[in-house]
Amino acid sequence: MVQRRDERGLRLQAKPPPKANAFATALEHATSGRRYGQASQPRARAVPNNEPMTLKFRCPPGLDGKLPPPVAATSGLPGWLKAMPTQAFNAINMRDEDTIKRCPPFVDAMTCGFLIPLICDLRIDNGAITWDNDIPPGGALDFPRSPIGFHDTSQVIGTPLFEPDRFVIKFHNLWSIEAPEGYALLFTHPINRFDLPFTTLSGLVDCDRFRDSWIHFPAYWHDLNFSGMLPKGTPVAQCVPVKRESWVAHTAPFTAEETQRVQKLTKAINHEPGLYRRKFRA
Repeated sequence: MVQRRDERGLRLQAKPPPKANAFATALEHATSGRRYGQASQPRARAVPNNEPMTLKFRCPPGLDGKLPPPVAATSGLPGWLKAMPTQAFNAINMRDEDTIKRCPPFVDAMTCGFLIPLICDLRIDNGAITWDNDIPPGGALDFPRSPIGFHDTSQVIGTPLFEPDRFVIKFHNLWSIEAPEGYALLFTHPINRFDLPFTTLSGLVDCDRFRDSWIHFPAYWHDLNFSGMLPKGTPVAQCVPVKRESWVAHTAPFTAEETQRVQKLTKAINHEPGLYRRKFRA
């Protein structure tokens, strides 16, 4: 469970507090402010005329410069990925082989879109979460000043997340997000970040329409043995633009020509390391 403690702390396990507000949508509440994104951009994909698409992140004027901004996922790779070797000895094949650091799909997924950061340091000690946050009051605009909240356990009853003595936490995000017309945003756990002690729930939001309210991020705190600091700026969610389109599935066996192409490419992949990176990666 998570229990409120004077707006500066929560507890992962405790006796139940009064019932929390309804789940509403798995992702919630926004405002106006400034435009962000000139400093860095996500990994380039095929775009007509090579013009980058723009996501607009805005915050309340009083928080400008106090909140860590969203960052392009290309600039948010974890230290363990940067430090790991590109090759390692495979004891089964008795030779050095590429690690996942040289796997383009693995890395491209991590560098796609933008990362939403934790708004301040969290200290975790024996199940208690505390913080010191210098966010000023909102004045005419009401917004949460704590970095996290929680959802009542009844809101996930019947799911694998349900545990009778624990709440689902919620990371507060004070940036509104506007996507271009026709685009939704997929919010999910920072991709391939298995090192984080929590798992953010996924949700798809039509941010070309829903752009004047905050979107908060429910998460399951899975590592109850974690103790220490979760620093300000830690990515708590990754957002990936998704164009709204209608799709249908078509299934069919390979034609003779397709069979030859598949056989040819399969042999080439086995004999030419890095073929995907050189010839197919966009």
